[in-house]
Amino acid sequence: MLQAVTALKQIGVCVELANDNKDLVWDLDAFQQRQRAVDFVMSFENKLCVYSRSVEQLYTNYNIFFPKEEARKLVILPDPYAPHDTFNGIPERAVTPTGMSIVPSQDGTLSLRIPFKHGKASHRLLPLKRGLEMVAQRLPTGKSFLPVLMKGDLRELDSTTPCLYLNFIHLDRLADHSELERTGIKGVIETRLHSLC
Repeated sequence: MLQAVTALKQIGVCVELANDNKDLVWDLDAFQQRQRAVDFVMSFENKLCVYSRSVEQLYTNYNIFFPKEEARKLVILPDPYAPHDTFNGIPERAVTPTGMSIVPSQDGTLSLRIPFKHGKASHRLLPLKRGLEMVAQRLPTGKSFLPVLMKGDLRELDSTTPCLYLNFIHLDRLADHSELERTGIKGVIETRLHSLC
């Protein structure tokens, strides 16, 4: 009975989110290998923070839900009992695409796909942890690599391979946030990223 009540509450939350925040409802209709994409994205639940540009919020504590009545949809459900895990007032200009993506490797591990601007190769694949370390080392001193996800970042690299494109949150563009808030955002993203690696 408790599970049924919980399921009904989740359905209600999903419908409410679909009406209020379209950024938290992702369409899976175009995927050739939908189940593989679902399995892939589930491995990132609460390990990469999710940004919504429409409400300027960053969600650090959420669940991924697939409502049956919303066929082929993925819904991000922020934890309603942990409002302190949502950061407000994050302007769109503070979040930019990186061009990088996370892809599954043949052996089941994760790789970071880094684009090249020059040379014959269009990209380079590195083990995720090593790739993230390399990207962080190339940033200016004092700047951290803080990847986040947005609607549209779950894609197919080809007809069989799902991937997650990464965006980057710039703490120096959060002028209206205190140093404590910026430190909190940095800390939670890095902690989640560490659990992923």
